[in-house]
Amino acid sequence: MPIEWRIQPGLQPYLPAVAAMEERVRAIRNGEAPELVWLVEHPPLYTAGTSAKPEDLLVPDRLPVHRTGRGGEFTYHGPGQRVAYLMLDVGCRGRDVRRFVRSIEAWLIATLDAFGIHGDRRDGRVGVWVTRSGGEYKIAAVGLRLRRWISYHGISINVDPDLGHYGGIVPCGIRQHGVTSFAALGVTATMQDIDAVLRTTFTEIFGSALTDTADP
Repeated sequence: MPIEWRIQPGLQPYLPAVAAMEERVRAIRNGEAPELVWLVEHPPLYTAGTSAKPEDLLVPDRLPVHRTGRGGEFTYHGPGQRVAYLMLDVGCRGRDVRRFVRSIEAWLIATLDAFGIHGDRRDGRVGVWVTRSGGEYKIAAVGLRLRRWISYHGISINVDPDLGHYGGIVPCGIRQHGVTSFAALGVTATMQDIDAVLRTTFTEIFGSALTDTADP
């Protein structure tokens, strides 16, 4: 069955998004709905993954903070950042979580490459990184949770967010490296540009047919 592909207009509140993901995971597991890739933007907020340390929330009153069941530590979401929630059946993809994550990273790297940005993995660090002025900067993050082998939560790509908001946290618990974006690298791209390439590279990496949908 083709994977549904949905682009959410506007800014999606975080907690309703989590509730919608959890309901969709249940429906996928029960054979009531197909897999879904759901593209959203959120209003400015922080999320804390299962490994988040209290001391890594540097400015507690800066933005709303949402505790979440995804893996990882603190991260920022906000306008200008493309978030893609992945409700996919990892059980049908070999039950190899490490390989699944590497496929997601390959998807991100291929997307960046289409815009002339060289992204790469780093040993011991999930996500995609770029080298700039001799330093390493994270441009795309991966944070997943699996429930009975169905994934949810997903990825984020910094297109043109307010990078200053990352100053309120230690992003992903990594103090010695920074974060960047398409805009900070001097790459001009609209969210529509990003979405079109994400769709093309997703089919190339995952080999899955996609169909548009209106409901999460």
